[in-house]
Amino acid sequence: MVGFPTSSDIYLEADGKKIAVVQSYKARATRSSKNIEAFGESEPVCAIEGQQKYTIELTRLYATDEAISDGIDFYTIRDFSLVIVKPDRRIVYTGCQWSQIEEDGELGEMIAETITITASKRVETR
Repeated sequence: MVGFPTSSDIYLEADGKKIAVVQSYKARATRSSKNIEAFGESEPVCAIEGQQKYTIELTRLYATDEAISDGIDFYTIRDFSLVIVKPDRRIVYTGCQWSQIEEDGELGEMIAETITITASKRVETR
């Protein structure tokens, strides 16, 4: 029995360099559509697909040593990529921008970060 493919590596990349590793993600793709109506018809005659939007929620990001030495700041990064490596394929979201950053922390506990990003493009390769 073959199980579900799992992610073996999830990371952010900017200018060809890995800048952070990600513990988990949740991706959502949405597409707008528009109904085309014709005079005298009680229902739309067709629907035209619109643009796709990719929203990905990342949990627990850890900056790489190289990114830390370069002074990476997640609040200022722009136009980066999210790479998800699975055993049977590789998914890359490009043109990424963050839309929301959350931090949840308590004294003496690890800080749980959640960053929501939007991507302009999704490419899947084998």
